Amino acid sequence: MKKILFALIFSSQFLIAQTEIVPEKKTQRAFAKIDFLSIEMPDLKELNMGFTGIHYNLMLNDWSYAGLGIYGAVTGTRGGFFTLGVNAGIKKYFGKDFYVDTGFHFGGGGGAAAPDGGGAFILPHFNLGYNFNKFSVNSGWSYVNFFDGGLIKGHQVNLGLEIPLDYDYANYEISENEYDFTALKKSDWNINSKRISLLFHVNNLKIKGNTQGINNGKTIRLAGFELASYLSKNWFAFLKVDGAFDGIKAGFMDVFLGGGYHLSFNKNNTNILAKFGAGAAGGGGIDTQGGFLIYPDISIEQKIFGDIYIAINKGYIMSLNSHFYTSSYGVGLKYYIDRNGIKADKKYASGKFKGFEVITKHDIYFNAKRDTGIEQNMHQISLQINFDLNKNIYVAGQTSFANFGNAGAYGEGIVGFGARTNPILKNKIILFSQALAGAAGGGGISTGQGLILKPSAGFHYVLNNALSFRAAGGYIKAKGGELSNPFLNFGIKYHLSFLKMN
Repeated sequence: MKKILFALIFSSQFLIAQTEIVPEKKTQRAFAKIDFLSIEMPDLKELNMGFTGIHYNLMLNDWSYAGLGIYGAVTGTRGGFFTLGVNAGIKKYFGKDFYVDTGFHFGGGGGAAAPDGGGAFILPHFNLGYNFNKFSVNSGWSYVNFFDGGLIKGHQVNLGLEIPLDYDYANYEISENEYDFTALKKSDWNINSKRISLLFHVNNLKIKGNTQGINNGKTIRLAGFELASYLSKNWFAFLKVDGAFDGIKAGFMDVFLGGGYHLSFNKNNTNILAKFGAGAAGGGGIDTQGGFLIYPDISIEQKIFGDIYIAINKGYIMSLNSHFYTSSYGVGLKYYIDRNGIKADKKYASGKFKGFEVITKHDIYFNAKRDTGIEQNMHQISLQINFDLNKNIYVAGQTSFANFGNAGAYGEGIVGFGARTNPILKNKIILFSQALAGAAGGGGISTGQGLILKPSAGFHYVLNNALSFRAAGGYIKAKGGELSNPFLNFGIKYHLSFLKMN
């Protein structure tokens, strides 16, 4: 009898312990924003440049926010003009639905032979907004100034649309911890899961039309990624970013935002996806006029193993007046994830917390070689996103734009893998190395047709549960160009983990 009683007590304590160790589900308030402003160009005979941005901001408290944003030209004559930057601001309500939003954006970029100088610019704003519950709109004054030798500056009215996009997460240090379905069912994670997919692909654009001069008939080869978030079982929204690495002079890139429909058959082993997107593209000597393009596409995917599929796509990328018109086709690998909830269409036995990192940093390229043969230091603002494969190996994607050093149109889009040590020195220091490769060009930097290799190594210093200081050094080499030099970078890493169902 005593043995039975002891076994029951031990079992109950074990079950309680299992329930208690499931990490706390935290929620970060956040919002996405799309804005538009019409920028007056230095040459008054030139059409205004329509500048549209996509931002994601985290609420730091009830009244302040910070985040990241990317801008691209969509009207005027500067198609291919892109920037990347950081946001910070104050959002204060007066009354129930009206609010004041004041803040600034600092970034770097340029393109399309524009007078952007080194690429560094500021964009402060003061807006009034109204909240419609599911979304909000705002408008007001803004000022843009490409202050590092650029000539683009002036005041303008801006318009914005904001959508709440909160997310659930857990602390980063519990990443790779796995919990069975029974324990998760008794926790705060017993909610509907959210599906996302990440596609890494190589795409080809066959240029058509005699408006493209020497590029007519050429094939642009691009590498990039596509992130999709499912709104329901079949409907999804996506963000697609590509950069050219072969076929034309380096510098062409595109950014598309859109939606699509997903149809599965063959016991969910085969998918057909129809997509439509709109966005900005240009650079590399390609004339996209104002830069606004549309992107209809159809893809077929076949399961390889687990949640990994091979994807083949066929579509078109074109301007509304068909001045720029291309056939698009490509191939890639796609990874599907059901996250942050145990209620899903598929049956799962457990869930594992996976690490996710967002890094904002400043790069310094020493003596970056130009097409003219001149060597000069170049600086750029950079965004890197890491997804942990396990405790020590991660896959990484990075985009960067020049902001000082007279190369404002230069940009990069690269992917690769990295490895890190376990924490050392009282769990404060983590060493890492990584190797990335992809597309780069513009700004007169000698990258040939755009393919670059970029190995580096460095360290993280842990500041708290969410933030670390990061520094690294490495070497960049352009295949087919003269860019071949060392670099240093430093910045801030934001890290968290999310629940992935297994």
